[in-house]
Amino acid sequence: MEATVDEILRRIPGDIGLALPLGIGKPNPLVNALYRRVAALPERRLRIYTALSLEKPKGRTELEQHFLAPLVERVFGDYPDLAYVGPLRAGQLPPNISVQEFFLKTADYLGNEAAQQGFICTNYSFAVRDICAQGVNLLIQAVAARVNPETGEREFSLSCNPDLSFDLLEHQRAAGQPVLTVAMVNEALPFMPGPAVADARLFDLMVEGPGCSHALFAPPNAAISWADYAIGLHASSLVKDGGTLQIGIGSLGDAIAQALIVRDSRNHDYRAILAGLCSGGAAEAPDGWQEGRELGRFEQGLYGCSEMFVNGFMRLIDAGLIRRLVFDDLALQQLALEGRLGAAPDAGVIRALCERGRIASPLRASDLAFLQSQGLLQAGVTLAADGHLLFWQGQTWSNQPEALAPELIGLGWRRAALMHGGFFLGPRDFYQRLRELPEALRQSIAMTRIHYINELYGDVRGSEALKRAQRRDARFINTTMKMTLLGAASSDGYESGQMVSGVGGQYNFVAMAHALPDARSILLLRATHDNAQGLSSSIAWHYANCTIPRHLRDIVVTEYGVADLRGCSDAEVISRLLQVCDSRFQQGLMDEAKAHGKLPADYQLPTAARRNLPETLRERLRPWRNSGVLPDFPFGTDLSDEEMQIVRALKKLKHASHHPVELVKLIVKSLGPQAPVPEAWLERLGLNEAHSFKQLFLRRLFASNL
Repeated sequence: MEATVDEILRRIPGDIGLALPLGIGKPNPLVNALYRRVAALPERRLRIYTALSLEKPKGRTELEQHFLAPLVERVFGDYPDLAYVGPLRAGQLPPNISVQEFFLKTADYLGNEAAQQGFICTNYSFAVRDICAQGVNLLIQAVAARVNPETGEREFSLSCNPDLSFDLLEHQRAAGQPVLTVAMVNEALPFMPGPAVADARLFDLMVEGPGCSHALFAPPNAAISWADYAIGLHASSLVKDGGTLQIGIGSLGDAIAQALIVRDSRNHDYRAILAGLCSGGAAEAPDGWQEGRELGRFEQGLYGCSEMFVNGFMRLIDAGLIRRLVFDDLALQQLALEGRLGAAPDAGVIRALCERGRIASPLRASDLAFLQSQGLLQAGVTLAADGHLLFWQGQTWSNQPEALAPELIGLGWRRAALMHGGFFLGPRDFYQRLRELPEALRQSIAMTRIHYINELYGDVRGSEALKRAQRRDARFINTTMKMTLLGAASSDGYESGQMVSGVGGQYNFVAMAHALPDARSILLLRATHDNAQGLSSSIAWHYANCTIPRHLRDIVVTEYGVADLRGCSDAEVISRLLQVCDSRFQQGLMDEAKAHGKLPADYQLPTAARRNLPETLRERLRPWRNSGVLPDFPFGTDLSDEEMQIVRALKKLKHASHHPVELVKLIVKSLGPQAPVPEAWLERLGLNEAHSFKQLFLRRLFASNL
C-alpha cells in the first residue's frame, strides 16, 4: 500500500486531483494511505472529487452510541472508514487537502461549511465533465477479480461502479489530459461481467494482497412505515406489465418491490388492499378508482433500467418479475418487441435477421462474429477456407442462414440483459446473493456507464433508437422532499441553499419520461414531515429550491393517492395535489391558492379527499400488516427481535424530544409503575449502572416506552 503511494507521488509531482467512484467503489485503504501521506506533506496538495462518501453509523446521543456499537461491529465488520470523512465533518481537514462532492450522504452535511461550500451541483450524467473541469489527474478504484470460467484467464471488473470511470478516462484522453489510473483488488466485491469488465491495461498500477480486501459498506434494510407502504402500493399500480422500471434505495424502494411481488403472487389480496386505500374513510372505494391503474399479474415481466441497482431489484429478479430481456442490437430488439424471440436462440431468429438485411446470405465473417457474440451460433463455428461453407467440429455445414443446421445454433443468449445498472449498494445479503449468482443470471445483469442509463441522447455506444426500443412503457420512480402546489419539486436541498443530497439522475429520468411517448415520471412524496420545528406539509404553496421545474410535472404519489398532473391547467394541478395532501393542511393551502387567484373562489375539496389522515391510513392497512402480507421488513433485517424492540423505544424517545407536549406526557407516564426491563437491554444502552440524574431519568423514560 505504501509502495503504491510512493509511486503515485513520484508519477504526479505536483498537485493531485483525485477522482473517486461514488459509494462502495472507493478503495478505502489506499485512499486513506494517500490522504495521511499528503496530510504530512504541506508542500503537496490533494483535491478529492467524489460523491456519497460512506461512514459507519456512530449515533448522535449516548444512548444511540451504546446501542449501535455492537450492531456496527456485527454488520460492518472490518469496513474501514474513509480517513477524510471525520475531519470533513469536524471542519478540520488539513489546509492542503480539500473534498468536493456532487452527491452527499442524505442530510449528513447540513450546516457543514466545508462540505456545503465544496458541493458541486450537477446531473449525474454531467459529473464527469464538471469534475474534469476541476483538473483530474488521478483515478483510483476498487475492482473485483476472477478467473474467467470459459477462458481460464484472470480478468477484472469495475463491479459496483462502472458508472463514471470509463467515461472519465476517455474524456481526459480526448482532452489531452493524462490520468494515472490505480486499481485495488477487493476480494469482497462481487464480480460483474459484461460492460463492467475492464482490460488490465486500463490501469497503470494495481495493488492487491493483505490490507486490500475488506467488508463492503452494507446499510441494513430500513423498516417500512405505514405511509411508505401506502405510497409503494399506489406506485406499484402504475407499473405496466412488459414495461421498464426504475426505483431507488431505502424503505420506499423496498415498499414498491414488495407491493409488486404481492400484486403478482397474491393478486386478489393486492386488489383488496388498493381498493381499501382508495376508499379513504368511506365504506367502499369510489366508482372509477381503477382508472389508470395496472392491477394485473406480470405475464410478460419487466426490464430494470436504473442508475442504482438495489436490493429491491434483486428481490424482483428472484421473484421472476424482472425477466424481460433487452438486446444490444436494434434488429434483435425489434424482434423481441414483436414477440419473436424465445428464451433461447433458434434458427428462425437467424432467418428473420437475414430477411431484414441485418446479416447477409451466405454469411460473411462479420455476420458470423455478430451471431456468435449474441449467442445465436456456437462459439467454435468458423468459415471454411472458400467462405461458402461453415466448419465446426471437423465437419462442413451449409452457410445459408435459411438452412443452418440445428447443431450450429447457440444454447443461450449472450449480451442480453434483464437489468441495466450504473452502481449498486445494499445490505450484506444483497452482496452475498450477487457473489453466488449462477453465471447465466450474472451475465444478464449489466452494470454499465451512467451515461447509457440516464441519457436517451448522444451516446455513441448505444443509439437513441435502441434505447427507445428497450425502454418500452417506462416508469421512472424517484423520491422528492417537497412539492409546490403548482407542481415544482425540491429533492436535493432546502430553501436556505443547504444541500441535503444532490440532483443525481433524477432530472435525467424525469426529462426522459417526457421524451419517451409511453413513459411516465413518478415522484414519491411523504405528505408530511415531522422534525424539531413540528409537523409540516410536504406540499407547499411555494418553495425556493427547485430540482424539477413545474413544466416537467407528471405523476405525484403520496400515501393518500395518485395525482396525475401531466397536461393539466394550474387550477387542475392545484386541485389534484390538494386531494393527496394531508387533510390537516388542505384548508390553509386552498386558501392561499385562492388568494393568489390560481383556484376558483368557490372551489371545494371532494368529500372523499377530506379524510387524508394517518389514523385512516393505519386502519386500512392494519389487517394486511398483521397478516404478514405487508411486513415491516419484507426482505429481512440485520437486527434481532430484541434490537428492534429497543429501536422502537428509542424512536419514540427521539420523537418526543422534538415535541414538548409529547415529552411531558412521556415524563408523566414514566413516573408510574413500570414493567421490568431485561438487564441485557439496559447494559446495551449503558444504563445498567445508572447513577447520575440524567442516566436515571433516561432509564425511566426508556422503560416507559417498551
